Amino acid sequence: MNLSLDGFVEGPDGEFGWSRPDEEVHRFHNQIARDLGVFLYGRRMYKTMVGWQNVDEDPSLPAYVAEFAHIWREKPKVVFSTTLETVGPNCRLVRGNIAAEIASLKQQASGDLGVSGPALASTLARLGLIDEYRLVVFPVMVGGGKSYFPMLDHSVRLHLLETRTFGCGAVYLRYQPA
Repeated sequence: MNLSLDGFVEGPDGEFGWSRPDEEVHRFHNQIARDLGVFLYGRRMYKTMVGWQNVDEDPSLPAYVAEFAHIWREKPKVVFSTTLETVGPNCRLVRGNIAAEIASLKQQASGDLGVSGPALASTLARLGLIDEYRLVVFPVMVGGGKSYFPMLDHSVRLHLLETRTFGCGAVYLRYQPA
């Protein structure tokens, strides 16, 4: 997930253009996406991401952007929503027990489960279902908006597994609950 230094995925105006990755960061995201077994989305993030369905048909796009679109389209996606009626190709809609569904997916998936979107990530964090946090922190403070991290009733100690610094100043942080 991309976020600002002060922990937001969207600014106060709902914008997230400040987190638009350059080529180096985009290629890094492509590799992570390639290694995932399943993308997990809540309703809002799914609606944001569904635009990737045909992005690679635009010949003016850089190859690394088209590459992500291809990866995204080919990977299975699970969308957690009680309000959506349908989802697109290679997607499955789940309305039921999130914890049971995640447990089932962890046993079935051929790779890691990639959680996108702060609402779903917050729900999974509160349930203790996140095995790793993989964050790309951009060198900007937006001062408010939608926070990535949920309000918890307890602290969660983390163990640093990996870091990487990008030329644009963004930093990748990979943590595991201790």
